[in-house]
Amino acid sequence: MTQPPSSIPARLDSLPWSRWHWRVVLALGVAWVLDGLEVTIVGSFGSVLERTDTLALTASQVGWAGSVYVGGAVVGALLFGRLADTLGRKRLFLVTLVVYMGATVATAFTSGFAGFALCRFVTGLGIGGEYAAINSAIDELVPARVRGRVNLAINGSFWIGAALGALLSLLLLDERVLGPQSGWRVGFLLGAVLAVAILLVRRDLPESPRWLLAHGRADEAERIVAGIEAAVHRRPPATAPAPLGELRATRGRRGAPALREVVHVLLRRYPRRSAFVVVLMLAQAFFYNAIFFTYALVLTRFYAVNEVDVGLYILPFALGNVLGPLLLGALFDRAGRRVMITATYALSGLALALTGVGFMLGVFDALTQTLAWSVVFFLASAAASSAYLTASEVFPLEMRALAISIFYAVGTGAGGFVAPALFGALIQTGSRGHVFAGYVLGAALMLMAAGVAWRLAVNAERKPLEEVAPPLRLGDAADG
Repeated sequence: MTQPPSSIPARLDSLPWSRWHWRVVLALGVAWVLDGLEVTIVGSFGSVLERTDTLALTASQVGWAGSVYVGGAVVGALLFGRLADTLGRKRLFLVTLVVYMGATVATAFTSGFAGFALCRFVTGLGIGGEYAAINSAIDELVPARVRGRVNLAINGSFWIGAALGALLSLLLLDERVLGPQSGWRVGFLLGAVLAVAILLVRRDLPESPRWLLAHGRADEAERIVAGIEAAVHRRPPATAPAPLGELRATRGRRGAPALREVVHVLLRRYPRRSAFVVVLMLAQAFFYNAIFFTYALVLTRFYAVNEVDVGLYILPFALGNVLGPLLLGALFDRAGRRVMITATYALSGLALALTGVGFMLGVFDALTQTLAWSVVFFLASAAASSAYLTASEVFPLEMRALAISIFYAVGTGAGGFVAPALFGALIQTGSRGHVFAGYVLGAALMLMAAGVAWRLAVNAERKPLEEVAPPLRLGDAADG
């Protein structure tokens, strides 16, 4: 006998926004804060790590350290993304946080490039795994009507971590506090302290009821949803709301779909969506990683900013990145995905190209260069966040985490891994023209992505996940 469609997705989507939702956002969204903290600490400490009394790295090695971190994130996303679909969202967002904690503590005790790079790789493993498990869980728990703005705001919280990292660098590198020799080590240790606090909060979050339904655990899913309804002071409906998109409880426990089935869905069922997401991910990964991983090097090499003052220039940059998704996020639910993804990618590409011209001509000083970048990334932050939103909502439930990880890996592996090393080498030449060429490449990729978005974007705004991408096993609940 085929199971009837479950009312659980509709009940989750109809819930009023509440303190319970805020707790989910804060506990899970911190993954981006941790990533921002890690990237900014390395960016702010980049010049410090070149000193002979720290790690004595070269500018190229600083760039490679960023690339190795991104490479670890790619591997972690693929590994833990598959496990998140198989074992559940909750198990993985606990495991990945523990991996991150251990690696960032180990980073503080390294003494050379090899050890530092290895620890950065393992730290990336944890952060990459976080992306897949976290984005899946958030989209499956947040009501459809606000999914766009919530997802963008969470992804934009990367820059809260960036601001925190900048402030920590200013404090820790101050000779009156710890100074460069010890301050960079303590910076990594403090990231682990934050992770411990978040781990304690995450323990009380539930498994995704949608994931439980897809894996034959309907009774457990019902108990969790009833508990959520009680937490938001809303009684379960006397008459179950009609499901807007069908999700049926499977009979018996099921594993994640086979890799062959995943490939079929991506390349045969949704080839346009797959191409769209790859382009979005690749463009934003190159754009961001190229500039931010080498941010400190540009300021110190071309604008003679003191290495211990780099954090001051990251703060306005981070502010622009936080405000972009916050102020523009609601438009992704109102004006729609197609319009807003196209607009943010196109405008950020044009803005970077113009800023690059000013950099090459030498019309900026350190402050005005930073302010120009802040405007660029006000737009680019919303664009980059929309790439993760798209990857998490346009593929079926049973393979959502793996889909996120695959496209994160492809885009970030191609764009994010190459970009820091490339820009580190360009900066090391000391030529503004060479660095400008890199900026032009980043701008061109964003403009290309804007064109693809206009043609291929999915109109997912305000729609239940099951309507955007029907589950794989709509009819796979037959008895016997």
